[in-house]
Amino acid sequence: MERSALLDRITLNPEVCHGKPTIRNKRYMVTSMLDYLAGGDTIDELLEEFDDLERDDFLACIAYANTMLKVGESAIIHSIAA
Repeated sequence: MERSALLDRITLNPEVCHGKPTIRNKRYMVTSMLDYLAGGDTIDELLEEFDDLERDDFLACIAYANTMLKVGESAIIHSIAA
């Protein structure tokens, strides 16, 4: 799946989880899923635990985190250069 299609799975809705990034407007916060992955859970294990999520949802969380890191790094570089 293309990166942009993955990122389309991440939603920001002020009525869901206080506007924090979630998966497909469900109550699964991106940060929570990343915590599971960072804790050593595999995507396959998480798919068993959260049967209404798909493999691409977890890949979308990783892609979103990567994008946010790039944006943050870019902002830091621009503020140093200014």
